[in-house]
Amino acid sequence: SQQVRGMATLKMISIRLKSVKNIQKITQSMKMVSAAKYTKAERELKLARPYGIGAQEFYKKAEVKDEEGEKGQLIIAVSSDRGLCGAVHSSIGRIVKTDIAANPNTKVVTVGDKVRNILQRLYAKNIAMVVTEVGRKPAVFGDAALVAQSIINSGIEFSKGKILFNAFRTVVSFRTTEMPLYSQNAVANASKLPVYDSLDSDVIQSYTEFSLASLLFYSMKENATSEQSSRMTAMDNASKNAGEMIDKLTMTFNRTRQAVITRELIEIISGAAALETKN
Repeated sequence: SQQVRGMATLKMISIRLKSVKNIQKITQSMKMVSAAKYTKAERELKLARPYGIGAQEFYKKAEVKDEEGEKGQLIIAVSSDRGLCGAVHSSIGRIVKTDIAANPNTKVVTVGDKVRNILQRLYAKNIAMVVTEVGRKPAVFGDAALVAQSIINSGIEFSKGKILFNAFRTVVSFRTTEMPLYSQNAVANASKLPVYDSLDSDVIQSYTEFSLASLLFYSMKENATSEQSSRMTAMDNASKNAGEMIDKLTMTFNRTRQAVITRELIEIISGAAALETKN
């Protein structure tokens, strides 16, 4: 029975060792793919930053403030549909949960399916819109414009708004950031808006729609770069952990096999000695 248990243990260790090696191959492949996508995303991010920075500077120069009233708060949470990238999605979901707890009259637009999965169990009624199929391909300005147009057509009213996303810092770090979002009435009532000439209601409406698309495009690019760098780091750590586990399992397999062989030799020698004693 000891020999059977030993062989069963060897078989189990061998199966587990094979599975861990296969997992390591997958994580290494994902790391290489993420590294290639990260390089492209970082290059495109440099071209997309002027869109977001320009829109924010206009709001600062015009001293746009949140609209007064109780229309509620709007949060646009930018994430993606793909996982295995560390705390990229959970950090945004945690902030949204905190904001909803502080202000129940909060409407959330999730760009990506991951944040929707985090919120739908407790705060499904606060989710006003979900945008899926995000993250499979690099975002272009047309994608952000479609999302912005969908938000505008939905008729969501708010007196205070913000966009949540992960701002890229380095290959191994990102920062969950929020950008203020203003309604058309808030922009029209800005204190220093008269400094700009020829700004009628149509111009303000057009610029508000364009700035929303610009901010969304910028935040989607920042979040995509953070996601790819985080996934690359996560897959690198997973590959290293798999390598350590392979070394431990290999050592355990060799020790167990040696113990089984030694036990079998002892049994053979003991049997031969017993026969000699009997004769």
